[in-house]
Amino acid sequence: MEKDPPVIPAGTLIAFDFGERRIGVAVGQSITGTASPLCTLVRRSDSEPNWREIEALVRTWKPKAAIVGLPLNMDGSEQRLGALARRFAEALHERTGLAVHLCDERLTTREAWERLIEGRSRRHGPDPLAAQIILESWFAAAGEQKSGADE
Repeated sequence: MEKDPPVIPAGTLIAFDFGERRIGVAVGQSITGTASPLCTLVRRSDSEPNWREIEALVRTWKPKAAIVGLPLNMDGSEQRLGALARRFAEALHERTGLAVHLCDERLTTREAWERLIEGRSRRHGPDPLAAQIILESWFAAAGEQKSGADE
């Protein structure tokens, strides 16, 4: 799994903001580069994600790839939760067959809370909004990488 965005597959992508208690989920379209918050999945008491729910989302949305937020500190070092997010990303690939990419998620939760406070999105809590921001960041980084290669 790479942290750098590869060529973006055309179609729907799904993103996950992996947390200790909850997983935020968002979907987006690579053609338009837009993303929308979808839902929050509550992790089971045994700390395992509810794979049945995740697999149902993948069957429903039929994404071309998945993006998982990688928790990093401001200096770029990996947070404690990073190893769990990597393990989740690997299991997601093994269970669904999707290409799974990691995306730096620094400050996404803060931005999600700011959007909630400003009233830009009241239907969803911070977790799916953070997943939306992760996917938007991934689209932006992939676009910058592509435009840099075109020059």
